[in-house]
Amino acid sequence: MAIIKASQKVSVNKNNRQSYELKAKPFSHELLTTSLLTALGTATFVGIHHRYRKQRLADARVQDYVTGIYTQLNALQSAAAPKSTLTRFRYACQQATATWQQAYRLPVNHEQNSGSGLAANDFSVMHKTTMLARRVCWISGVTSMPKNISLINDEKESGFGVVGVDADRELVWQTTMPERVHDIVVQPVFSDKDSRVNDHLNNHKNRDVVVMGRRPSEKFWVLDTATGQVIFAISAASNRHFYGHACYSLDGSILYVTENDTLILDGKIGVYAADSGYKKVAEFDSYGIGPHELIMHPDGETLVIANGGIKTEQALREELNLDTMCPSLVYLNRHNGTLLEQITPEHNQMSVRHLAMHDNGTVMIGIQFQGEKHINVPLVLTHKRGDINFTPLTMPNNQWQRFHQYIASVAVDNECNLLCVTTPIGGCAALFDLTSRALMDAVSLPDCAGVSVYSSQIEADSSTHRKNKESRFIVSDGQGQLTVLGVNDLTGLESDIIVNDSKRHMMCFDNHLQAL
Repeated sequence: MAIIKASQKVSVNKNNRQSYELKAKPFSHELLTTSLLTALGTATFVGIHHRYRKQRLADARVQDYVTGIYTQLNALQSAAAPKSTLTRFRYACQQATATWQQAYRLPVNHEQNSGSGLAANDFSVMHKTTMLARRVCWISGVTSMPKNISLINDEKESGFGVVGVDADRELVWQTTMPERVHDIVVQPVFSDKDSRVNDHLNNHKNRDVVVMGRRPSEKFWVLDTATGQVIFAISAASNRHFYGHACYSLDGSILYVTENDTLILDGKIGVYAADSGYKKVAEFDSYGIGPHELIMHPDGETLVIANGGIKTEQALREELNLDTMCPSLVYLNRHNGTLLEQITPEHNQMSVRHLAMHDNGTVMIGIQFQGEKHINVPLVLTHKRGDINFTPLTMPNNQWQRFHQYIASVAVDNECNLLCVTTPIGGCAALFDLTSRALMDAVSLPDCAGVSVYSSQIEADSSTHRKNKESRFIVSDGQGQLTVLGVNDLTGLESDIIVNDSKRHMMCFDNHLQAL
């Protein structure tokens, strides 16, 4: 109720000031008309809001507004009121704005069904969302949300979820999930056919974010980027489970999902129509086993697929074929699934897992090696269509064991031609210069996994103009930290210096971090 009370406090104070002015000034017909219209508007606002409250809370009373106003006034006027109280009050006002837009400016279609047969409004039973009216810059899965900041069952100490993060690395919204999630995929463009979202406080209108369940999940969810609310819950087809990753076509109309045929254990690519409630409309072979991450080529016509090469059964994560696995990187025609190219690594246990795409068409590849611990193989590779082999990046003294045979995420800064990779097992994040193909430096970050380009604008100093390029990445970890890694003055001799700045949250961030 604090949200509504905050907005009503403003209305009451405004009416009091107008009453005082009426006594202090000569009678004016125009002033009387304005006062009556203001009073009528306020009463209408309260009436409409109370009507919607009554539909959700049977015991809601008009008296609640007055009580709430005095409660907030007493708290704010108290000399001992802490700064945190003022901050919560400011955020409550922001929530009130967003809630008003959601409740009264959006069409509510009670008959709109998701891919699982549930009405959109029914998701409030399974997913609970808290939200502030701020712009989202990144989205991440979390494996632990403390009960004091989430809406999960009080009997649980933690739970799985998804969070939206703003440019200051503060949480904008958080949504509980029924299981652990993996990849986060943001719709690349707005859909003119979809008018569900009309949030004037967020620039990312009408965009969906797909949250994939962790392998071997049989679910993925479609959320609203601005609010974090669940729109659809999509179940895997019969004899299928998902491998934790997906990507959109460049126009945002089609979603491609890596899947497993649980009968013959072949990799599949599911094709889902975003403008038809994410209905599955086709399926292609991945031309391999265990397809993991897939991305869209800059040409807009080609799917790039990391076939990890590992067989897994339904509802299990146990690897069944480590000795005979056959990983590969595959290029498919996205329209008909035609195989265009297929490349295999030098060692059959170099599982091709995670990908990032450079604007020039070069694929960045993160490897998870499944062989013996003493074997040293390159873990970060690149490939471009037409090349017959992968090209590894270089490590000092070829010491790839530094990453403990496991790359969790890769992210590329196209403008500065840099690559950032993470390894939770190795406990570090590393930066590579893609021009020289050499390691620049690495920073210790225990249990780090998610990485994305730092997309928020950097404000220049008021007295000096920033002339040097600065590349920055944001890295998430299981300790609850969001760390910014920066490379200053890329044109200078000291360009390999990495600076870092961390902000900690009371939760554990999961594998992937996605920028909007």
